[in-house]
Amino acid sequence: MNTHRLSASERGLKIFFYIVLSIVSIICALPFILVISGSFSDSAQILKSGYSIVPRGFSLDGYRSIFLFPAQIAKAYGVSLFVTVAGTGIGLMVMTLCGYAISRSELKYRNVVSFMIYFTTLFSGGLVPWYIVVTKLGLKDSIWALIIPAICSSFYILLIRNFMKTIPEALVESARIEGAGEFRTLLQIVVPMSKPILATIALFLALSYWNDWYLASLYVTKADLWPLQYRLYNILNAASKIASVGAENFTGKILPTETQKLANAIVATGPIIFLYPFLQKYFVQGISIGAVKG
Repeated sequence: MNTHRLSASERGLKIFFYIVLSIVSIICALPFILVISGSFSDSAQILKSGYSIVPRGFSLDGYRSIFLFPAQIAKAYGVSLFVTVAGTGIGLMVMTLCGYAISRSELKYRNVVSFMIYFTTLFSGGLVPWYIVVTKLGLKDSIWALIIPAICSSFYILLIRNFMKTIPEALVESARIEGAGEFRTLLQIVVPMSKPILATIALFLALSYWNDWYLASLYVTKADLWPLQYRLYNILNAASKIASVGAENFTGKILPTETQKLANAIVATGPIIFLYPFLQKYFVQGISIGAVKG
């Protein structure tokens, strides 16, 4: 039992830190609060008076314009969910295998392989080679065109490698002495001890796949395969084009383009934001060790 009592100066310093952290937390949360408030505001009031913490002229027009065709939104949610789960799972498996291989000292030319992986973080072939590869593989207008191009990241591989190099070599050697092969050693020894970095990479991958709309704009022309972000992007573009020609002259009502932008943000970020609390305990440890240890 800890019987140490804080002195007056220590209590004052602790209170000061709590106040500072509270202020910083409020500052960080304020933009998101404004987005939520603006999504329930009237677009005309936003254009007239700007944004506020409390909704101006409560309205659901922004959400109504998004869910005008609920079947399409539901299908886009399904596509995004599949792409996120499949891409995160496959990508994590591929990068874990690669990171484990180049973290082993007995692998020949591991430094050469590591340099080649690192080299791709500095220089890229550009968009045209990627487009040619995707089309030659027959992935265009398929769900895999949204997964395979982003399935592997050189930076994440290096993070995993650096973390795995911190695992004591004696544990790996003892597993081999007991007769465990490479895959069993990886699955039963290395992976359980690498949960912090793997959870961190999983969070990064999931966020990347969920928020991606660019791959769909390049490789997918079938509307049934549009992910949520690209579907919302097209809905907003269509509303902006209609508003630009003065649709209010015919309908007598201003289209809710401003509130629709904010409603888009809420609809798009709502589901994925609940993933972070489950991975938060691994986040700081994984990114700090994986990035610092060489």
